[in-house]
Amino acid sequence: MRLDKFLSQQLGISRNDVGRELRAGRITVDDEIVKTGAYKLTPEQQVMFDGSLLEQQQGPRYFMLNKPQRYVCSTDDPINPTVLYFIDEPVAHKLHTAGRLDMDTTGLVLLTDDGQWSHRITSPKHHCKKTYLVTLECPVAAETADKFLAGVQLNGEKTVTKPAQLEILEPQVARLTISEGRYHQVKRMFAAVGNRVTSLHRERIGEIILAPELEPGEYRSLTEQEIASVTLL
Repeated sequence: MRLDKFLSQQLGISRNDVGRELRAGRITVDDEIVKTGAYKLTPEQQVMFDGSLLEQQQGPRYFMLNKPQRYVCSTDDPINPTVLYFIDEPVAHKLHTAGRLDMDTTGLVLLTDDGQWSHRITSPKHHCKKTYLVTLECPVAAETADKFLAGVQLNGEKTVTKPAQLEILEPQVARLTISEGRYHQVKRMFAAVGNRVTSLHRERIGEIILAPELEPGEYRSLTEQEIASVTLL
């Protein structure tokens, strides 16, 4: 990789700005000052900026985050804070979420820079299941599970929802598993049966379960098994 491209990615600055930093002698490769952006960088070499090591990225990255409320699943938002605030990784701006959550929804968010991998989660043809813990305004009617399994008509939609599994845990608490990603789907499904969601927490995407040790705002890398499970969708 060219040194100027690497520096632009690592520092999050333009090629022109990279040129200025190089000419200023702030970049070293294997402890030698390099001033040309065309320098061919190998994976084994160490690049430093003002004495701080810049790690070369080795392949795609995969993370799970326990998303708190009031953060948006976007890489950039002019008004609201994004989930990238919590990700302390090189060139974090290159990551994107594989399946978004609403601003007021908490729980499992997957982040990656592997577009093909995330597409398997978000593409409707793969029917990736997602499980949510739902708290409701009113007790869940006994017939709701059967209605969700048969499919319900959402306001403004032409087709009913695909079969969804509902487990009633308490009168106003339930666990719902869906295989679609329609706009505000969980909230609209309960609205269709005369109830209202007061809080929503995603627990699972496919075979990937939110790690119980992660506090809101904490994240970790996915295991090889978790990463591979998505390729089986």
